[in-house]
Amino acid sequence: MKGIILAGGLGTRLSPLTKVTNKCLLPVYDRPMIYYPIQSMVKSGIEDILLVCGGNAAGEFLRILGNGEEFGLKHLHYTYQKEPKGIADALGLAREWVDDKPVCVMLADNILQNPFENYIKEFESDPIGARIFLSEVEHPEWYGVAEIDDEGKVLSLSEKPQDPKSNLAAIGLYIYDKTVWEYIDRLTPSQRGELEITDVNNYYLQDNKLKACKIDGYWADAGESIEMYMSTNMKVWKSELK
Repeated sequence: MKGIILAGGLGTRLSPLTKVTNKCLLPVYDRPMIYYPIQSMVKSGIEDILLVCGGNAAGEFLRILGNGEEFGLKHLHYTYQKEPKGIADALGLAREWVDDKPVCVMLADNILQNPFENYIKEFESDPIGARIFLSEVEHPEWYGVAEIDDEGKVLSLSEKPQDPKSNLAAIGLYIYDKTVWEYIDRLTPSQRGELEITDVNNYYLQDNKLKACKIDGYWADAGESIEMYMSTNMKVWKSELK
């Protein structure tokens, strides 16, 4: 399993903080935000990681993270997304590096309390299809919402629905087989001018190859807004004190 962490974009929702640096280099409790997804992947058994950088201060990632020795890695790989053209576009930059291996993708502003090693091992034993990860939320209408059956099969995906079919939000963590590149090739830009990862997931859904997994512990999206950024700091602080 290879791992990709997406740290591109301009971070406009955290402006003016992001006038100073890339949002993923902002502090969350006692370390830079980007430390958390790297640590999550390493604790989950992924040791071959590519960081997709972008936006302002992209070169600072190399200075701060180096070759990944601090996280127990032999190498930490980097690539650069010139323009913020969407999550699927950023993922496409890693195509040759991933080759035909299964890949775990995580957004750099998503912070998880617990690792997900069991799901990595499960997928490695049968690397077919895709997995999305879900967390119960109080306001599902603010997120992408998944409807699932008792076996974790995804029945529907809807983006910020007015009448959500569940309280399960799809977070910024995904696992894909090699079919993902074929699906990315089919994409056309959305109304936002971006290649959307939701469209990739819907291709898997249409082909009956998408399953969902509920995460343990809390999930926080530190890049959603200034309020969510502050809330994330508090969640991590309280968790670290336990």
